[in-house]
Amino acid sequence: MEQDYSAIEEHARRIRKHILDMGKHAGGHAAHMGGALSIADAVAALYFGVANLREKGMGSPERDRIILSKGHASLGLYASLVEAGIMDEGLKETFEDDNSDLLGHPVRNRALGIEFTNGSLGMGLSLGTGVAIACRKKKLANRVFVIMGDGECNEGSVWEAFMAAAHFKLDNLVALVDCNGFQLSGATDEVMPLGDLEGKIRAFGWEVERVDGHDARALCGALAPKADRSRPLAVLMDTVKGKGLSFAENDNAWHHAVVTQKFYEQGLRELGFGE
Repeated sequence: MEQDYSAIEEHARRIRKHILDMGKHAGGHAAHMGGALSIADAVAALYFGVANLREKGMGSPERDRIILSKGHASLGLYASLVEAGIMDEGLKETFEDDNSDLLGHPVRNRALGIEFTNGSLGMGLSLGTGVAIACRKKKLANRVFVIMGDGECNEGSVWEAFMAAAHFKLDNLVALVDCNGFQLSGATDEVMPLGDLEGKIRAFGWEVERVDGHDARALCGALAPKADRSRPLAVLMDTVKGKGLSFAENDNAWHHAVVTQKFYEQGLRELGFGE
């Protein structure tokens, strides 16, 4: 059946609005907005175009797994879970509150759709590799998706996981690398250049596709299962940090910034929710 890409784009727009809402709720606490906004289209493609979570439910062992490795982009995960109806929308009003289930980095809560605790970068692909092996041993036909950052690929553990996943021929594992060009302390090319990331991952034994990370059709096409695939897949997504909000796009100050009332109102207008 043909995908409704316009519907996926609308979900991405609404996901960005959820991200903005939670950023505003954080009040004087800074929120990791930039890296959450850059993955909004990717999580929309996963939850509404590729993954089976809404169909199978979080209680099914046959569900696909979505692991957020770049844990500082938790707003992108929470927003997509709200939009997918897996997490109650009212929980947005608890983001970063005392005793909240929605912290600045995700803490595992399967009932809410949060598969793994994460914060320190470089962990998610190793987790995904282990889960993919476990699913294969249980003869499950599901897939494991790991959302990573380009700056995160500075971590040595990432490359250990790339090597192990290729060795075990984990054709049920997909890494989505958010190539937005920035990390905490600056541009990725200045902090620790990755060089030919596509060539390096291929050399480790993976299939690699490079796409516009804000194009629903391209994302769904790259992420679709293929019967002849025999190796893990890495999808390198060229994205804009802060995508969707003009004041945040390609401005690394929005890696971790405070959403004032002025920015909130401007963001609502730019997303088409304001007056």
